[in-house]
Amino acid sequence: MTSAHTARIALVGDRSPHVRSHARVPGLLDGLRDREQLDLDVYWVPTEHADELAGFDGIWLLPGSPYESEAGAIAAVRWARENGVPFLGTCAGFQHAVLEFARNVCGATHAQHGETSPDADDLLIVPLACSLVGHEGAVHITPGTLAASILGTERSVERYHCSYGLDSTRLDVLRDNGLVFSAFDNDGDPRIAELPTHPFFLATLFQPELAGDATRPHPIVQAFARATAAVAA
Repeated sequence: MTSAHTARIALVGDRSPHVRSHARVPGLLDGLRDREQLDLDVYWVPTEHADELAGFDGIWLLPGSPYESEAGAIAAVRWARENGVPFLGTCAGFQHAVLEFARNVCGATHAQHGETSPDADDLLIVPLACSLVGHEGAVHITPGTLAASILGTERSVERYHCSYGLDSTRLDVLRDNGLVFSAFDNDGDPRIAELPTHPFFLATLFQPELAGDATRPHPIVQAFARATAAVAA
């Protein structure tokens, strides 16, 4: 039986042995629990059941798109955003976090993801000019942001496994409604999004869970786990 202060983390995604991050993430969180004495319990929540997140202290929307339920992934982001639940979205989690914000905050109700609706009239998430599957790249972090406070640097090299990203011509409308893009690649394309008005809301197009050899979690993973534990406590 867990204690009253155990932090319950929902890993939202359709678990697959073919998605590398799905194998890595539980071990990273287990390591943090042991190393930092964080009282964490981790649960897998398939996207088709992502409307059942009440009671969780943190939500991580994992890679692995196209999801079994795009609506479920969007619902998970919305629940975290509207209820002040610490949220981390990586790779497809970034894409769907931005998509949720565009639809439900900016009023772009017909915005779509190019992977699942390639012929849609309003594509917010589009194919990258060059696929980043298996690539690493420089990320430039904006000073004074949550990302900067976590990473402690203005430049890092991060690992990707994606082929889709945000249409950069849509940045202004998202910014005007409160979403902050706090890191960019060498070409000026967004790589981290955050909500300053939220206790902890961070989404990265790269996959911090794939950094290193999995013996030491990426600072973003650490920060998410600590934020979740703080909420539970």
